Amino acid sequence: MHAAILNAPRRTLAEYDEMLVWAVLSLLAIGLVMVYSASIATAEGSKFTGFRPGYYLVRHGIYILVGIVMGIAAFQVKVETWQRLAPYLFLLGVALLVLVLVPGVGRAVNGSRRWLSLFVVNLQPSELMKLFAVLYAADYTVRKGVVKNNFRKAFLPMFAVMALVGGLLLLEPDMGALVVICAIALCILWLGGFNIKVFGALVLALPVAFAALVVISPYRLQRVTGFLDPWSDPFGKGYQLSHALIAFGRGEWFGVGLGASVEKLFYLPEAHTDFLLAVIAEETGFAGVSAVIVLFAVLLVRAFAIGRQAAFLDRMFASLAAQGIAVWLGVQAMVNIGVNMGVLPTKGLTLPFLSFGGSGVVANCIAVAILLRIDYESRRMMRGQQI
Repeated sequence: MHAAILNAPRRTLAEYDEMLVWAVLSLLAIGLVMVYSASIATAEGSKFTGFRPGYYLVRHGIYILVGIVMGIAAFQVKVETWQRLAPYLFLLGVALLVLVLVPGVGRAVNGSRRWLSLFVVNLQPSELMKLFAVLYAADYTVRKGVVKNNFRKAFLPMFAVMALVGGLLLLEPDMGALVVICAIALCILWLGGFNIKVFGALVLALPVAFAALVVISPYRLQRVTGFLDPWSDPFGKGYQLSHALIAFGRGEWFGVGLGASVEKLFYLPEAHTDFLLAVIAEETGFAGVSAVIVLFAVLLVRAFAIGRQAAFLDRMFASLAAQGIAVWLGVQAMVNIGVNMGVLPTKGLTLPFLSFGGSGVVANCIAVAILLRIDYESRRMMRGQQI
């Protein structure tokens, strides 16, 4: 009996990707500190927060705690179960995107209707939809593998589904989420071995489609022109970017010191959400921004490595899901960093794991938990153990 207990398989730290876990925990910790630093002045001077300087700190801390708890729960779910649930989760995401557009149900902030009020917190369906899109696209690619070279049977159904989701996101409007979800779907289809000619056509068609969306919308056109030359109108359309660039300039190599940012003092809008990296740059300088980028690089390398390992074991859904999560987090981080540094137009995308926002943090934590579950099952398979 004692021998059976000693020989029983155990969940040890060696069965997890330690580097991935530490990279994510480091990003969450940096985010907690910097959200507090970036928001303290805003919270202290706002009637909405009750003039409490720690308002956003407490809420962000709760979001991280909820995200970790949800992540632990998600880790208990087998990958095959996630595959079976993928179509239903995607339908749930579509339903939430429709619901957010219903007058009196969806909550509008700054002209965008992106949130559902849950009384205590606001739910942003587009953040959950990114995760659901990863799972659905991975499952779709596996199911359509036998007809992956057939344009009509393989690509058109996915195109129709994504067009529906894209239309709903544009009605909010949430162009940033649309860009991320399109990147997820296309990359998973490409990684799944779909016909290369399809993607050749898309490479030509997508820029034209996005250009048309920009031209027909004065709001988006203003953002693009503001991004190209923010100093032409530093108090209007170029206001956010010009102050973000000032923050980067003030930070130099090692920053002005934690908590010493000037731009967060009501100069830089959304300092604790979309433009958190600008505050990181000002307070910690090139060194701090480099550390954040290195942590994201570690996260992406480990995610793709987990996907590759699953592919070697012929676990195609797991492989595509892992790589889809890497694409999602990588593209969103790249866009946010690019916006903060002035190399991309403003998209309204937060920095994963770091920016303030409950829906985003929880969705990111669940995604990492699924990554760890894929890795855990792959390691057990390699050892000949039961999943």
